[in-house]
Amino acid sequence: EVQLVESGGGLVQAGGSLRLSCAASGFTFADYDIGWFRQAPGKEREGVSFISAFDGSTYYADSVKGRFTMSSDNAKNAVYLQMNSVKPEDTAVYYCAADWGGGGQFEGRLYDYWGQGTQVTVSS
Repeated sequence: EVQLVESGGGLVQAGGSLRLSCAASGFTFADYDIGWFRQAPGKEREGVSFISAFDGSTYYADSVKGRFTMSSDNAKNAVYLQMNSVKPEDTAVYYCAADWGGGGQFEGRLYDYWGQGTQVTVSS
């Protein structure tokens, strides 16, 4: 059974930091691009970051570039999202997702598997 399980969300003050984790199981982790997406109430889902299975390169949305860092640990089948200098507009449910073969980039509809999400709330 394919599973993606996010953790690490919570309440944080603006300017603070939070580290999200995504544990994957049930599929060959190294064959998939892994992405982080978020969705705030009343807003469309937004791609935040993804890591390429091809070469491990990471990519970021302009809204988080320089503040968020995505990393992976293939030995643990896990990815992480280090969120620094958070802002109230980062408040959202954060999801990790897996894209077999890559190419999905920030297009969530092209991803194959999704986690259940973890809530991040940034207070001003």
